[in-house]
Amino acid sequence: MIDALEPFRVELTGYCYRMLGSGFEAEDAVQETLVRAWKAYDSYDSARASVRTWLYRIATNICVDMQRSAQRRALSVDLGPSGGEIGAPLLENAFVQPVPDALVLPEDQAIRRETVRLAFVAALQHLPPRQRAVLILRDVLAWQASEVAALLDISVAAANSALQRARATLRVVDPGDPLDPVDAEQRSLLSRYCEAFERHDVRTLVSLLHEDATMSMPPFSWWLRGRPAISLALHDPQASCAGAWLEPVRANGSPAYWQMRPGMDRPFGLVFLDVRDGLVTGSTTFLNVEELLPLFGGVS
Repeated sequence: MIDALEPFRVELTGYCYRMLGSGFEAEDAVQETLVRAWKAYDSYDSARASVRTWLYRIATNICVDMQRSAQRRALSVDLGPSGGEIGAPLLENAFVQPVPDALVLPEDQAIRRETVRLAFVAALQHLPPRQRAVLILRDVLAWQASEVAALLDISVAAANSALQRARATLRVVDPGDPLDPVDAEQRSLLSRYCEAFERHDVRTLVSLLHEDATMSMPPFSWWLRGRPAISLALHDPQASCAGAWLEPVRANGSPAYWQMRPGMDRPFGLVFLDVRDGLVTGSTTFLNVEELLPLFGGVS
């Protein structure tokens, strides 16, 4: 029987990741979903719902319960003003955490990769959990309003109302634009950025930044905005990346790289780049590598 449930693991993990903002919590939620389904399988009624819908109902309830007392996960740029002292690192649950593509993006389904971007998942965290579920099910997974209403035990009108409120909130939060993987200009930009990074060519790196670009390093809430501030930080000899290089990794449907440094047997950080209009608009370097490596299965 468990074999009948296992094929849903990746898509359920993707759903729970968007709901919770953490790959670790998503895996826990899916494992609990499958355990509950396995225990209740004898009472499952195929006339009332498909196995897939039944599993999503269980997963939704688990995610909503997990959110009742949890703080909202965010990105550094959402936690306070730019600049200042770096300060002490925050706990892991303060931040939306990265996730490997293989964990959340089924290969056999046309799930939009941009909906696991860090900025999009962080934007989702602004929604109440049930609104979040409605928006993901409707706009990401393309469920019908009647299907969502049945899953949540609400009317179709209530489901549509929740969707409109969720969309309005996301327009205000504005998760930005995703990378276009077939855009030659964007691919060239990323290549030039990685080459300049490996050369430690700060002048070129800064020239590739949008004037309002941001730079952050979770688990610190500290972040910077603008070319001058980022240029100053990159020129700081105590924070030098000289000798480091970037190795691509498939994560969050985004341009992502392990930052490698000489003499280290593990990555220094996991770097994400945001791009728009031929420029880099943001770089986020996750420094909690020891926590992330088990999820990513090492460097690959």
